[in-house]
Formats: sequence, structure tokens, C-alpha cells
Amino acid sequence: MDFNMKKLASDAGIFFTRAVQFTEEKFGQAEKTELDAHFENLLARADSTKNWTEKILRQTEVLLQPNPSARVEEFLYEKLDRKVPSRVTNGELLAQYMAEAASELGPTTPYGKTLIKVAEAEKRLGAAERDFIHTASINFLTPLRNFLEGDWKTISKERRLLQNRRLDLDACKARLKKAKAAEAKATTVPDFQETRPRNYILSASASALWNDEVDKAEQELRVAQTEFDRQAEVTRLLLEGISSTHVNHLRCLHEFVESQTTYYAQCYRHMLDLQKQLGSSQGAIFPGTFVGTTEPASPPLSSTSPTTTAATMPAGPSGAGLAPPGEAALRLEEVAPPASGTRKARVLYDYEAADSSELALLADELITVYSLPGMDPDWLIGERGNKKGKVPVTYLELLS
Repeated sequence: MDFNMKKLASDAGIFFTRAVQFTEEKFGQAEKTELDAHFENLLARADSTKNWTEKILRQTEVLLQPNPSARVEEFLYEKLDRKVPSRVTNGELLAQYMAEAASELGPTTPYGKTLIKVAEAEKRLGAAERDFIHTASINFLTPLRNFLEGDWKTISKERRLLQNRRLDLDACKARLKKAKAAEAKATTVPDFQETRPRNYILSASASALWNDEVDKAEQELRVAQTEFDRQAEVTRLLLEGISSTHVNHLRCLHEFVESQTTYYAQCYRHMLDLQKQLGSSQGAIFPGTFVGTTEPASPPLSSTSPTTTAATMPAGPSGAGLAPPGEAALRLEEVAPPASGTRKARVLYDYEAADSSELALLADELITVYSLPGMDPDWLIGERGNKKGKVPVTYLELLS
């Protein structure tokens, strides 16, 4: 018990001495041992590495899991040392909804068949995303996290110990300086004109005491200097190891880019396959939407954006090839729109009618369009009020 109390008192004394030294340094009342420029550069590079590693780690976690609640849940599971439950990706969840919708709305209908095809593609995208998240977590996030939770904690511990050793060293220097000043003062204090011999005895005794104090302070300073130098060397070696950390993080970064490239390449292939599947079936889908027939007609319009259409649209319609033989004699005003299959369309660009069979268009206006059996797939019948005429498909954006 006595030993513990002595140790506690000793630790309290050391802590108090360090606190006094630190406070005096802050107020400029005590000298501070400065580290060399190379050591300071190592410290600055280590701090910068730690800060940027934290930012990169956090943002990569956001990239892989945008949901903050899910990230908190995964963090808690990791802290509790429990396995993180398997989570359905957004693509897989969308695929599930699309498959259920196709089952309920009719898997044999054009819409239902397309839903099933898109659902299969989304499921493959979700699986690719899951593999990418798993690979990136192992090859990139784990090494960064290991550095922050392992190497950096060791460096921080040794830096704090070095700081304490420096405070002890500077406190010893201050103590020795005060002891030497007191010894010099005690040596010069005796007054040889003093008539009382007792003062000579006291002065000589004080001088001897301060001489012993100086010897003790010098011994403590030598010990403190040795401990500081040893701790500085240990900390320097750890800080120089940051270069190896950079090399390791560089390798992990290459692996992350490789896995991300593989992921996006898989996504591109899956979507390209889906586009081909939808392209082969669009001829059977859109005519059914227009006039209730399954005969091939015009290619899909929704897959072409206005910008793309503007880049590829013809400079102007040609009079030849607008209608098959026999349709030129058809009077459009006598043609009644089908009972079903009409759609609204927004005009993308101004269009000037080439003849009386065509309908002039103004950009952004809404018209009603429909198709007729045997009609050129690049043209539709457009109606605006009591006016009716042919309109080019490339100038329209179908709405409903």
C-alpha cells in the first residue's frame, strides 16, 4: 500500500512538473527544446497523411454506401464484432419490384415482357455492384482503416511520449539553470565586514547545499536527455515508415481503380445486352401501343434524346418516299383516327410543310398523333384542332 501511495505521489509530481513547464512555455516564460527541421517535416507529412486518409476513407464509404443509416448500422456491427447482415442492393430491389409488377400486370403483354427483361438486367447490375463493394472494401478500405487504427495509433502514442520526454528535459534544464543561479548568488552573498561569525557559517552551508543541488540537477538532466534522444529516435523511425504506408496505399489505389473499371465494364455489357434485347422487340411493342397491332412499324422514339435527334435529323423532308404507292391519292381529311392508339406528342423543332398533305409544326406545341396500317414508319398522322397532316417522327417527342 505504501509503495502504491509513493508511486501515485511520484506520478502526480511528474504530471505537475510537466503541466507547469507546458504552461510556462505557452506564456513564453520558459525555453523549449526545438526539434530539427527534418523531424518537423516528418511530423507534418505524417499529419497530412492521416488527415487525407480519413477523408478518402469516409468519402469512399459514402460512394459504396450512400445511405447514412446503413453506414451507421454497419459501423455498429463492426464495433460489436458481429457479422454485418447481407443487404439487398438498390438494383436488386428494383429488379424484384419490376418482376412482381410484370407478374401482376401480365407477363405476356409487351409491357410485362419488357419489365421482365429489364428486371433481369437490373438484377445483374445489382450483383455486379455487390461484388464491387465487397472487392473495394477488402482491397482499399481495409488497408486504409488498418493504418488509422493500427500504425497511426502507435505513432500518436510515441509522439505523446516524446512530448512528455521533452517536457521533462526542459524542466530539468530550467531546474539546473535556477540551481546554478542560486549557487552563484550564495557564493557572492557573504559579507567579510560582517561582525557576526554565524553569517559566515550559514553562507558556507547554503553554498554547499546549492552545490549539491546543481550536481543532482545535472544528473537528472543527463538522464532526461538520454531518454529524450532514445524516444526521438523511436518516433523518427515510425515517422519515416510513412513512406512505406504511401507505397502500400498506392498499390491499394490501383486495385480500387481496377475493381471499379471491372464494375463499370460489367454494367456497360449488361446494359448493352438489354438495349439489344429491347431493340429487337421494339417493333412489336410500339405499334401495339399506337394502333393495337403487332406488325412491325417505326423504331422506338423514346430512346433518342432531343439533342441526339437534332444532331441526326435530316435537313429537310423529301417529297419522294413519304408514302407507299396508292397512299398519295388518300385524302387525309377523310381519314378518321383509330378508336384507340392515339398519343400526345410535343414538337421538338419548327417544321414547314412541303405540300398540302403535311402539317406545319411549331416548336414546343402539343399535337395528337397516330399511325395507319402500311404507313411509312418515319411518318405519323398529326392533328391540331381541325387541321390534319403528315408529320416526321424525328421532329416529335411522344408523351403518352
